[in-house]
Amino acid sequence: MERNEIKHLHWGHLAFFLVAMVLVPAPSIQAQGQGVADSIQLFRDNCAVCHGENLEGDAQGPPLLGELQHGDSMANLVASIGDGYAATGMPSWADALTIAQIRNVALYILETRANVDYVTFNHDQPLVIPDEIIASNLHAFRLVTIAAGLDPLPFSIAPLPDGRILLTEKKFGVRIINPDGSKSDYITGTPRAWSDINTVASNGNERGLGWLFDIAIHPNYQENGWVYLYFGDRCSDCNAVSREAGQPVSMNKLVRGRIEDGAWVDEEVIWEANIEHYSTMIDVIAGGCIDFDDSGHVFLSVGAKGPDNFEGIQDLDTPWGKIHRINDDGSIPADNPFAGRDDVYRSIYTYGHRSPQGLFWDRSNGQLWSTEHGQRGGDEVNLLLPGQNYGWPLYSLGMKYDGTPVAQGPELGIVFELADIQQPVVDLTPSPAVSSLIVSSSDQFPAWRNDFLKGSLKARSLFRFRIQNNRLVERETLLEGLARIRDIEQGFDGAIYLLLEHATGARIVQLVPAG
Repeated sequence: MERNEIKHLHWGHLAFFLVAMVLVPAPSIQAQGQGVADSIQLFRDNCAVCHGENLEGDAQGPPLLGELQHGDSMANLVASIGDGYAATGMPSWADALTIAQIRNVALYILETRANVDYVTFNHDQPLVIPDEIIASNLHAFRLVTIAAGLDPLPFSIAPLPDGRILLTEKKFGVRIINPDGSKSDYITGTPRAWSDINTVASNGNERGLGWLFDIAIHPNYQENGWVYLYFGDRCSDCNAVSREAGQPVSMNKLVRGRIEDGAWVDEEVIWEANIEHYSTMIDVIAGGCIDFDDSGHVFLSVGAKGPDNFEGIQDLDTPWGKIHRINDDGSIPADNPFAGRDDVYRSIYTYGHRSPQGLFWDRSNGQLWSTEHGQRGGDEVNLLLPGQNYGWPLYSLGMKYDGTPVAQGPELGIVFELADIQQPVVDLTPSPAVSSLIVSSSDQFPAWRNDFLKGSLKARSLFRFRIQNNRLVERETLLEGLARIRDIEQGFDGAIYLLLEHATGARIVQLVPAG
């Protein structure tokens, strides 16, 4: 819903049309981050007496599970909590709670409804590829496994014209997956992928430095054979940050080369940052995606790989928190937004990004789209417009993990107008942890033509969005709770592939039309 269309809906009328969802126990406060813990406590102290500790409802108030009569967006709930609805006994909380507290309560309700938590990354949830036909609104399809037993931490696939698929495994290298599902040895001579683990989060999630990211073939690959490889370029004792920390540092780097007889040859550097901007920030937040347009340009995403989640993202003389645009040979396009300045990265196309996860050039209308992680809420689908600011860390529709608003402007000494921040076309709150996206042009699924297919990590789901005139008009979940969907790609024959990340081994599966 657009921000200027927010309606003041009321909790007293949050009855639902469908049968309520399965109840889940209230989460342990100790197991959550501070912001989530505060949200739980606020709900228990102020709302549970009427709506039930598990949102199941009570004699004094309706349940908050199932389909809500008046909508289930963040904006709906925030407005309802703040305004109240005296006619049905729902008080206004605007005077009792701060706007941040109201947003935290609304987030907790949405997260509980969606069964979202911030404890597990769902690497080891059971992975079962269903045998049956899967129904959806427009197409029925099956899932067919193309390859299994891959490294648990892949990043990207790139279908080739002959039916083979290029694969990057973050910590090890590049493989070729054959049509029969067999895999090649690692291609020799590619940039090094580092398999040592920099840190391990409390949930067991690996956080490395110097991983491989996206792989893609040039639009004219059949004539020139160019393969583009994006990766975390790692070094030690190579800048002041590394020497001061006594640790290696890395930064995104793009090269191209050719694959001949199992070897990487003819390598050329296409884009790299200044060595002083290499950092100790983990590659989980590196962004790491690339895509090509129809005019000889390549776009690349660099996440918040600066000193922290906030510093330098709004500055044009740093590479991180940006989408960059270069010519496919590495030169700077003359029409880039900042091409005429010497005091900035002239490759910058957009800025103000936290963790861009997907990047796709829609050839049907010449638009560039991205998906992006917020912190707690605030996942986004963005239409990327040249020279525009996408807000991080000045503003977000989500909240920080500590429960406070995303509002770092005063701390960074930045004054801005909200009208100057590009708002997402689709706000995904609560956060499914968005990943790759494509705009389908597949003749195998003609009713999905020009629809967005979007993966997710934490939610382990595949979504279909229909966006018309840059507005979301339809949303459907095609697959739910399958596995962490790391990448989505469309082959030359229209085949749609998913790259599934899982602790027992990654898989590549294909969506095959039923019948």
